[in-house]
Amino acid sequence: MGEHINIPTTRTQCIGAYLAKPQGKPKGGIVVIQEIFGINAHMRRVVDGFAAQGYTAIAPAFFDHVEANVELGYDEAGFKKGQQLVGEVGLEQAVKDVASAAEAIASAGKIGTVGYCWGGTVALLAALRLGLPSVSYYGARNVPFLHEIPKAPVMFHFGEKDKHITPDMVAKHRELLPQMETFTYPADHGFNRDVGPQYDEASAKLALQRTLGFFERHLASA
Repeated sequence: MGEHINIPTTRTQCIGAYLAKPQGKPKGGIVVIQEIFGINAHMRRVVDGFAAQGYTAIAPAFFDHVEANVELGYDEAGFKKGQQLVGEVGLEQAVKDVASAAEAIASAGKIGTVGYCWGGTVALLAALRLGLPSVSYYGARNVPFLHEIPKAPVMFHFGEKDKHITPDMVAKHRELLPQMETFTYPADHGFNRDVGPQYDEASAKLALQRTLGFFERHLASA
């Protein structure tokens, strides 16, 4: 369904992105923000899924700043490589790339973001700093930023069995951003990823239903 394109960034280079468009007029645009594993087959399916729901969706390849065409597996080697790459790119550059991706699909209408894992924190920052309505899935790096005043609404999804994000960390979201919706599910970290043992179909479906409702409110009806 989708295609690979290049988008300009605030650096001197372009980075790649995976873009999928809906049939007919889009309801809006969604920047899909990857986990630490690059724009792999799972992330492309996520992009295609939002396009099927009526949105122009784009996933910028942040790792292109360091290494082109990164698609990592979910083994220990993939995890270590992903951690290294997100450290080299950094959150600040990722937020700038989200802004570039949003500009690339501006013709779709109002733009929001959805992010997973590392991307969940980038999605939070997109709401805080770019004013893009955003959905953050299990962002383990969120807490240091919760004191910032949001420029747009954000929805949070967490797994109750997630060893990376403790109940205290989830409670901080409700305490410091009480106006935002924070949901928990009887699932582990990465429960939306439809490959591997962490996938929880019931939790993923419910979270997606809530996510689509969020985008209907903040993008489609805007």
